[in-house]
Amino acid sequence: MDQRDELARFLRARREALRPQDVGLPADRRRRTPGLRREEVAFLAGVSTTWYTWLEQGRRINASADVLSALARGLRLDEAGHRHLHTLADRSAAGGGAVAEALDEAPDALVRLITAMEPAPAYVLGPTWRFLAWNRAESRLYPAIEHLDGADRNLLWVIFADPATRSLITDWEDHARRTLAEFRAGTARLGHHPEVADLVDRLQTVSPEFAAWWPQQDVASFQTRLRRYSHPWAGELAFEYQQLTPSEWPGLRVVCQLPVPGDDSAARLAAWRPIA
Repeated sequence: MDQRDELARFLRARREALRPQDVGLPADRRRRTPGLRREEVAFLAGVSTTWYTWLEQGRRINASADVLSALARGLRLDEAGHRHLHTLADRSAAGGGAVAEALDEAPDALVRLITAMEPAPAYVLGPTWRFLAWNRAESRLYPAIEHLDGADRNLLWVIFADPATRSLITDWEDHARRTLAEFRAGTARLGHHPEVADLVDRLQTVSPEFAAWWPQQDVASFQTRLRRYSHPWAGELAFEYQQLTPSEWPGLRVVCQLPVPGDDSAARLAAWRPIA
């Protein structure tokens, strides 16, 4: 699948997710397909039906930034969806350039940074969301991280394919759906990256939820939020989920789970010592 195919899938999924009343059009009981018709999206965006149909079919046509913005408005995309649409339509972004630089481990400066964040759990993700480094607090929160290897050392794989993670995270479904949407948006510039493609293929096989949600084409930007855990030894924990992008390594992400003021989750987690 190339970038044009992914753009076509995204447009089709967003069109089918809208109802006529969502965009001020009259409802029609005779509709045989879900969502809006192609001609309705074309009308809302101010383009020809033929041109929009070609775009949704993945044909080799180019769209200006203004036309893409008109499509985003017509499809009622939020800010994350708007950016995702432009990214998918940007042919120069395919492959990700320096963003897709392969790293087997995190730079030493980032390792020292997350070490200094103790007792807050923290880790470093690569462009494909592979774990590159983590601190001791993170290994106490999720002990299995020490034993992940190869293609399984990936945040999305851990969320969807590891039963221990599912029982650890409170409100797993909400968190998993949000993470999936952020992953799609965050890896769009990589194009058809082989590591991402392999991860998606494997997850569609092992996770029914992933197989059902991935075709929906949901995207989301990162937002600070409270994350709750039901830890088997430290009890109920709560942290504020934060993410940083290092200016020197823009393809990497530093994720930190900050202690919540007045809460002792970090102290209780730090006091627990895994049995060797």
